[in-house]
Amino acid sequence: MNPLIGRGAETARLEALVDGIREQGDSLVVRGAPGIGKSALLAVAAARARAGEVTVSSTSGVQSETHLPFAGLYQLVQPLLASAEELPARQRDALLGAFGMVDVSSPEPFLIALAVLNLLGEAAAQRPLLMIVDDVQWLDRPTTEVLGFVARRVRSEPIVLLLAVRDDHPTSLDDSDVPELRLTGLSPHDAEALLDSRAPALPVGMRWRVLAEAAGNPLALVELPRALGAATTGNLEFLPLTARLERAFAARLALLPPSTRLLLLAAAANDEPDLTAALKAASLVAGGATTAHVLIPAAEAGLVRADPDGIHFRHPLVRSAIYQKAGPADRLAVHAALAEVHAANPDRRTWHRAAAIAHRDDSVAADLEQVADRARRRGAITVAVSALRRAAEVGEDPDSRVERLLRAAELSFELGQTGQIAELIALAEPELEGERQQARLAWLKEVLEENRNEGPPRILRLLAAADSVTDRTLALNFLRAAALRCWWTGSGWDLRQRVVAMAERVATGPDDPELLQIVATASPVENGALVMERLAGLRGRRFDAPMARILGTAGSAMGAHDLAVPFLNAAIADLRSQGRLGLLAQALVSLVWSLLFCGDAPGALLAAEEAERLAGETGQTRWQSSAYAGQAMVAGFRGEEAHGLALAAESERMLGARATSSATALIEHARGVIALCAGRHEDAYGHLRRLFDPADVAFHPVTRLWAITDLVDAALPARREEIRPLLAEAEELGAQTPAPLLHQGLRYARALLADDERLYQEALNGEPWPIGRARLTFAYGVWLRRRRRIQEARVPLRTARDSFDALGLLAWGEKARQELRAAGEVSDLRVSSGVDRLTPQELHIARLAAAGLSNREIGQQLYLSHRTVSTHLYRLFRKLGITARGQLRDALGQSAYVG
Repeated sequence: MNPLIGRGAETARLEALVDGIREQGDSLVVRGAPGIGKSALLAVAAARARAGEVTVSSTSGVQSETHLPFAGLYQLVQPLLASAEELPARQRDALLGAFGMVDVSSPEPFLIALAVLNLLGEAAAQRPLLMIVDDVQWLDRPTTEVLGFVARRVRSEPIVLLLAVRDDHPTSLDDSDVPELRLTGLSPHDAEALLDSRAPALPVGMRWRVLAEAAGNPLALVELPRALGAATTGNLEFLPLTARLERAFAARLALLPPSTRLLLLAAAANDEPDLTAALKAASLVAGGATTAHVLIPAAEAGLVRADPDGIHFRHPLVRSAIYQKAGPADRLAVHAALAEVHAANPDRRTWHRAAAIAHRDDSVAADLEQVADRARRRGAITVAVSALRRAAEVGEDPDSRVERLLRAAELSFELGQTGQIAELIALAEPELEGERQQARLAWLKEVLEENRNEGPPRILRLLAAADSVTDRTLALNFLRAAALRCWWTGSGWDLRQRVVAMAERVATGPDDPELLQIVATASPVENGALVMERLAGLRGRRFDAPMARILGTAGSAMGAHDLAVPFLNAAIADLRSQGRLGLLAQALVSLVWSLLFCGDAPGALLAAEEAERLAGETGQTRWQSSAYAGQAMVAGFRGEEAHGLALAAESERMLGARATSSATALIEHARGVIALCAGRHEDAYGHLRRLFDPADVAFHPVTRLWAITDLVDAALPARREEIRPLLAEAEELGAQTPAPLLHQGLRYARALLADDERLYQEALNGEPWPIGRARLTFAYGVWLRRRRRIQEARVPLRTARDSFDALGLLAWGEKARQELRAAGEVSDLRVSSGVDRLTPQELHIARLAAAGLSNREIGQQLYLSHRTVSTHLYRLFRKLGITARGQLRDALGQSAYVG
């Protein structure tokens, strides 16, 4: 293959990826304008791979295929499907269900993606694999999402994934962390060289015009001379470059026979490169047989090529030019013919039927509803939304139209696509009829405005909406939203009790998990004892994953984190196995804070790191922000001040204008802990005091109560009197609720403010939670030392030091060492262990391996291939200085615990 003019650096980068494939996999998005040379670069990589005995698998998006679920993915992995039987059962069924090969109800998209990753990994273990995906912007969205998942996870596999995307066409890859190579126009020198190699005899004036108008675009440099030469006046009207190139290709069509133009139109409208299907459709429109020889003039004109795989357009702009140049009647006729050709494939047939009508048709709308239902069962929710939206456009019955739009909006809610929800409800709202449709619309609007906090008036509207519907699920949706707004703001006792009372009427019984979540969120203090009693009574019972998550969040909302952890762990285990990564990310975020307050900082860091990664992948910005805040607090406990502040800033940046008081309170609490552990008490007090100021956006009526211990440490001794009113208010709230975390802070505050040894000892006797006990022990040791009871002080200070080290609270461990030195006892610095050098993901894998899980089981839990797990184990063995799995538990020490 001749070298590409002006693309030396780009070619070298792709060839380096291919050459290094056996040592490390990688992925790359090649992005640029139409005609800029993306496909040519991919061809260079493919040639390099074949020369190096690397298997090449490729697919290309086709604009008319965007509504066919997993069409591009099937083309890419179809040669490997014989190995699907070796996948774990859930993954195998999800993958084959996505392709409609087995009957599986709504397989989770991430299980499909993990199945693809493992399928590719097994193939690549036999021979390295280069996967090339051109025109990603035209792939169906489910395929693009799977490719994004795979692209982030191939570094430990002998796999390179190259994805070409056209500028100005949004895809799910746009906000991903997959590396990019952006192609721009050729330099003037290279543009001249390319033009002269293709059109050496151009007149000087035309040559300079082509160079100016092509602006370095290789396709324009090749095509514009021919188009200008064919123009009768030697001029082309001014158009954007893409439109001008389409016009240049379309100009060649006029020179082709009508039968050739018809066949090209059939091929352009078809959703696969099948030449036979295009010939049949052209024959139906023409009323007589069309044979392949009519394609010869188009091939000679450089518009298409035909091979055993079908008919291929020289460039996507050729396809669009042919389709746009055809008249509306011809396009409708071709789509009608293609619907007949694809009669055996209901999805293809229906989409062509929908494109073949210029009027409303209820039968087509009904078929599109069936397409949506099949897509939803196959896990292709975005396709289902598109089908329902098109059904609403072509259907005649107004009531059915509204129903389809609302269903499409509700499915969009599952995907978190708020922009699309807004469009759909705007279309539905003018034709709404009946209370149920009005209530569903009200709920969708609530989803759109979830982060707006309008206080009591909004809560009253939600209560009215809940009261107006007979559907229990919809009523609970409104009540959960009302409870969430009670959580966000001081809404007053009466209003919060109205939310609780209505929820009790709607719930199935006193132990209904949804009721407990609403009560814990709306009235965590007044009803805290009730929630704790019911949660304790439900321990040991089996709940499905969503309900277990709800019970866990109920416990964490009112400070009973010890009760929350078992429910959250059970939910997380089930959500992992089901591939429900959106809910998994949310459950992990709740677990972060519960583990932190219960004393497992290393576990909290693992949960936070995974939650951040999964929330980013599933597009849940608010949950990703909370995971960053959790990481920031752990960094503060570990004494990593700069890292912690950077994480807190990222958490705040992600929220932007969507910040709520509860989210801001978490961030400010983390910043307070970071400053406190760094010895900057005044700064720490400034951050933590915000949580207790009702006029501050960081004020939160409940989560401020979890920060009492930190506030006291930051305030003493200089601001002792300033915090007394805050603590008096907390004591009043403590009289209403047994929330363990609140009472832990109150015991700590009483001991430190009273200077009474008896209160220290009483607090220690009543403190079961490890971090609280360690900090009380430390404070007691400091109290004894400052009263010159040196020998007595050393015992609690040693105990606190060892506890802090074991809990991973390295900054507090250093504080205990400083106090011991002040008490005249040398305390060696904590020696960094191999565990400290592990990344959060390596530590997570090490913990699971120490618990006895195989590489495949670990991969299924963490959504990695088992070979990636093996690579991580190899690296972490070296960091820990061990050679076998059996040594992991001893090497990890307390970090071997898996919650």
